[in-house]
Amino acid sequence: MRRPRFAPPLCREPFDTLMSETHVSSSPSAAASGGSFISPFRVAALQMVSTPDRERNLADAERLIAEAAADGAQLVLLPEYFCFMGFKDTDKLAVREPYQDGPIQRFLADAARRHKLWVIGGTLPLTAPEASRVLNTTLVFDPHGNEAARYDKIHLFNFEKGEESFDEARTIRPGTEVRGFEAPFGRVGLSVCYDLRFPELYRRMGDCALIVVPSAFTYTTGRAHWELLLRTRAIENQCYVLAAAQGGKHENGRRTWGHSMLIDPWGEIVAVRDEGAGVVAGNLERARIDEVRQSLPAWRHRVLT
Repeated sequence: MRRPRFAPPLCREPFDTLMSETHVSSSPSAAASGGSFISPFRVAALQMVSTPDRERNLADAERLIAEAAADGAQLVLLPEYFCFMGFKDTDKLAVREPYQDGPIQRFLADAARRHKLWVIGGTLPLTAPEASRVLNTTLVFDPHGNEAARYDKIHLFNFEKGEESFDEARTIRPGTEVRGFEAPFGRVGLSVCYDLRFPELYRRMGDCALIVVPSAFTYTTGRAHWELLLRTRAIENQCYVLAAAQGGKHENGRRTWGHSMLIDPWGEIVAVRDEGAGVVAGNLERARIDEVRQSLPAWRHRVLT
């Protein structure tokens, strides 16, 4: 069956179905519009409501990874701070790990190897040069459990409104390098949460098939901007965007926006979950990227690079 040009993917489920299930998924589709058929690559965003208990968070993450793997996911994305959300910003210093050593990093590598899939580990706190701060780092592991990429979050969130006050720079050292990695379906660009507001970062990534955005957007900023920013990054880069979020009321009193989602290169939402822990899954189709770029060749028309 041929998909009408630029219509939402055939696999997209009705909105009320997506919102009502713990496991949110767009069904696999064999449709390809134009060009030779390339088998879909299934990905999943894992939404969590992390706590100040590292071990409980890792157990929750393992359950979600196993659920996604059982549904056929070949790549999973955890949210920012998936392993720990303390009562104070400085609490993360107690669970920081040296690079390439520690229980959180071992968990990610073991999960990738055990389930034989790519694991993009949201973020975890790694040791920084100064004792008072950490690096907020995304680590990627291939299906053999080998590290494939590392990205240290570059843009640090700062927000003041009423009783809400955030300044990540107090406890996080910013990264300096744009990073990505090669996956079986194409290049993956790495970004984290507040990075989403800086389009120049995404242009520096080059030609990506997928951009990932592990996040912990506040309820206030998420309600205002989250979906708009994600869909814009997909449209302007003409690629898929997979966003895994914290989503709900946390034990530390914070409320995060959630709405983890997969977006296609035309800016259509393939699958989404509003609040609460769960899996958001869907397929990447190379033919969909090619279809959009051939009909509206904005990526090729870039001048200011």
